[in-house]
Order: sequence, then structure tokens, then C-alpha cells
Amino acid sequence: MHTPQSKSNDQRVYRLSQLASTPSRQGLLPVSPASIWRWIKAGTFPKPYKLGQNCTVWDAHDIHQWLEAQRGAE
Repeated sequence: MHTPQSKSNDQRVYRLSQLASTPSRQGLLPVSPASIWRWIKAGTFPKPYKLGQNCTVWDAHDIHQWLEAQRGAE
């Protein structure tokens, strides 16, 4: 069993707090939560899933595919 903050390959979803960085915490991406929401609105970042009223997650596979596509675009 892994914790929500685990970065191992068995992680299936990410929460926004794991993806975005803030001044006090480093996320998977070096961008703010607002940037992620702007990218979603622009259609350039994977769309999240609602698991409940207060729980939004991203499929880890979608995020890893997006990261690989960004690396290939350089």
C-alpha cells in the first residue's frame, strides 16, 4: 500500500496538491495550481476526474503521457 504522496510507479491518480508547486511545497510540476487550470481550459493538459464533491484527481497514466509528449516537443 502506498501513501497519497508516494511517487512510485504504482500510483494511479494525482491530486492537484501533488501536481502543482506552491512557495512552501514542490509538486511534480514547477507551476502553480492556476497554471494547471489555465492549461486545462486551453485544452493543453489532461482533464481531471471528479471522485466526489471535494475530490478532483488526474489519471497518472494521462499525466505521464503528457510529460513524455512535452519532452518530445523540445
